Amino acid sequence: MGQRITFNLPDLGEGLTEGEVAAWLVEPGGEVKLNQPFVEVETAKALVEVPSPYDGVLAEHHAEAGETIDVGKPLASFEVEGVEAPPAEKKKDERTPNLVGYGAREAGSKRRKRRTGDAPAVAAVAPEPAAPAPVAPPAPAPAPAEAPAASGPVLAKPPVRKLAKDLGVDLAAVVPTGPNGTVSRADVEAAVAAPAAAPVKITASAEDQRIPIKGVRKLTAQNMVASAFTAPHATVFLTCDVTGMMETVKEFKARKEFADVKVTPLLFVAKAVLLAARRHPMINAQWDEAAQEIVVKHDVNLGIAAATPRGLVVPNVKAAQDLTLVELAEALTSLARTAREGKTTPADMAGGTISITNVGVFGIDTGTPILPPGESAILVFGAVRPQPWVHEGEIAVRQVTTLGLSFDHRLIDGELGSQFLADVGAFLQHPGETLLAWT
Repeated sequence: MGQRITFNLPDLGEGLTEGEVAAWLVEPGGEVKLNQPFVEVETAKALVEVPSPYDGVLAEHHAEAGETIDVGKPLASFEVEGVEAPPAEKKKDERTPNLVGYGAREAGSKRRKRRTGDAPAVAAVAPEPAAPAPVAPPAPAPAPAEAPAASGPVLAKPPVRKLAKDLGVDLAAVVPTGPNGTVSRADVEAAVAAPAAAPVKITASAEDQRIPIKGVRKLTAQNMVASAFTAPHATVFLTCDVTGMMETVKEFKARKEFADVKVTPLLFVAKAVLLAARRHPMINAQWDEAAQEIVVKHDVNLGIAAATPRGLVVPNVKAAQDLTLVELAEALTSLARTAREGKTTPADMAGGTISITNVGVFGIDTGTPILPPGESAILVFGAVRPQPWVHEGEIAVRQVTTLGLSFDHRLIDGELGSQFLADVGAFLQHPGETLLAWT
């Protein structure tokens, strides 16, 4: 006799707390196989196909498409033969089986090729304040709105509480933007930056369009605010002659080993970043606030910012320093295709160390990008344009671009940042010669 088993929404990424049901792939009464995708869930990091944990029949949906549910809450029920009890119910702290598509990777699983795997945004929109309680006689002018009373204890980590105490900030008056209403460090610093600012109610006309702040856009905004308030940013720029790079792109496109991959200027910019990072290992470091240590990373997990209909994502190529130029081209091609299809996973975006954002594809010369949280540097690659340039003592029309490097000034001083960017530029001027000399 079949048994009905309720399946709860698992954590589809690193510490995610909720997900929105994007689309049901199997309707109630439909048969499912183990690891067959049965629902698409949009998290703050990616659109994820959730695989079935059982062979059987999908008996019931516990949420409608477009509904957001918390991790650990019922997602669907299954009718299953020969299963005594759901694994999570046998022992409270026992983990569910590792299904294809999410959860911890199996021990020992490694990948050598096409190792693909958080970029510029501005600010998060503060939540609209609750309506004030009615007052007896109407006042001539509305009084400033007060922060809504907390319904329970303020959620904040010990370091955030200490920061608030040191800065004289009342945590109960801070608008939380962290998961489950947690007050973050950025929230406290924002309260200090504008202590007298009154909440603003955004009005709209009938013609205005309102777009819910959720999913990738919400996480990107939160991450950029946190990064801007946590890491002291500095940016340096370099305008350089990349005629040699553009000629090398044409040359490599004709090589048979590159026949099945896309050879673009971005490929050589990525290679330049990897080779320059080898010369300057400190550029590939992370600031460990809890341990009060600087961690110089062995692997360069190279992030590539990609604009998608769901918002900006920054998947990264894992251990990119170990890849040949052909393998790197394969990895970048796969990364871009996956992002365009909306199939970038949380694992693809986790663990980045250095990133590249290519604004040149939009005809933009340069910019000052914000660091993805936890990363040490991000390089902006601008448009390549024919310009007059002094070449070998003569004025000539050359292919010129402007590079920018934003970096965490706690880790990287101006000298190191400048040396790194100069090496990237030197490679792009003569990539063919430099590949032989530096590798």
